[in-house]
Amino acid sequence: MDEMSLNGKLMLIQSELKAPKGQRNTFGKYNYRSCEDIYEAVKPLLCKYDCTLTVTDDLVMIGQRYYIKATATIRSGAESQTVCAFARESEDKKGMDASQVTGATSSYARKYALNGLFLIDDSKDADTDEYQQQTSQIISDKEREVLINLMQKHGMDTSKVPARVARTDYVKYMRRFQSDERNGQ
Repeated sequence: MDEMSLNGKLMLIQSELKAPKGQRNTFGKYNYRSCEDIYEAVKPLLCKYDCTLTVTDDLVMIGQRYYIKATATIRSGAESQTVCAFARESEDKKGMDASQVTGATSSYARKYALNGLFLIDDSKDADTDEYQQQTSQIISDKEREVLINLMQKHGMDTSKVPARVARTDYVKYMRRFQSDERNGQ
């Protein structure tokens, strides 16, 4: 397997990976995929294609908030591919102490870094109530500030960012930034 490039191996891993939604939210009555579910599904493929995976966290300040930046890196020999994802801690998470909030935020960021690396789509079906709720939401002023900061970082024109940004548009930009990071841009 060593004669195959990392891009070739990654393409095969992405096409073969089946990461089931092994968790259940009983309150919301839906299944979801955790970071651990992805780890368990990808481990055999990493062995099969002689690759290693590391996932690390960094604490970064964006605007006035701290974010967890998760970086997922797949390696084979001297080659590597990296994808980053960001998540911020909730200002008020009832029933959790500070370390639990940080741990949950880390898991969330790591999950989305892995989603980007392995092309796992976590979007909802268009005919569900949850999808309709998500598409009708407007991001907060703080999220808009983060979006503008990231756009500026990537050299994009921010003069036409509307005062009210739909959550779906926000998610598209964040995925684009993750893809740019993956491609070294």
